[in-house]
Amino acid sequence: MTGKIHLTGPGAGVPLAMPDGVHTVKAGAEHTGGVYEVFEVEAPRAPAGPPHRSPWAGTMYVVEGDVTVHAGGEVHDLGPGAAITIPARCPFTFEVTSKAARVLAITTGDGAGRFFADFAATVPAGRPIEEVLPAVLEVIRRHGVSLLEPGS
Repeated sequence: MTGKIHLTGPGAGVPLAMPDGVHTVKAGAEHTGGVYEVFEVEAPRAPAGPPHRSPWAGTMYVVEGDVTVHAGGEVHDLGPGAAITIPARCPFTFEVTSKAARVLAITTGDGAGRFFADFAATVPAGRPIEEVLPAVLEVIRRHGVSLLEPGS
């Protein structure tokens, strides 16, 4: 057997502030041999962010709350216990439609964790989008994420 057992207890992990909520690293690529990553996402009620494409595939499993996912031209309303898998490069976005939601996000490879960490370290939280947009665009460019026009 190769590798090492990794445990992240309740309330533990590295929190990374993103525009759609706090993504806490529960299992990073360094714990899975770079195969996948696991994040606990705590997100407040908010409208959907801009649709985007990322180079990694992912699964969202709703633990608490209600989430509407727009993916590949389809709309899916998810509640506790529901999951959706989104292929790499599939255009998607999501919005929390309840007061808040807690989602388990599992992504392939090591790209999502590097992207979230870079975004959290580079883009100042709570600032007007006009002020931080150049930093946002630079971070997404570095990680192969692309923004799409709403409705795409």
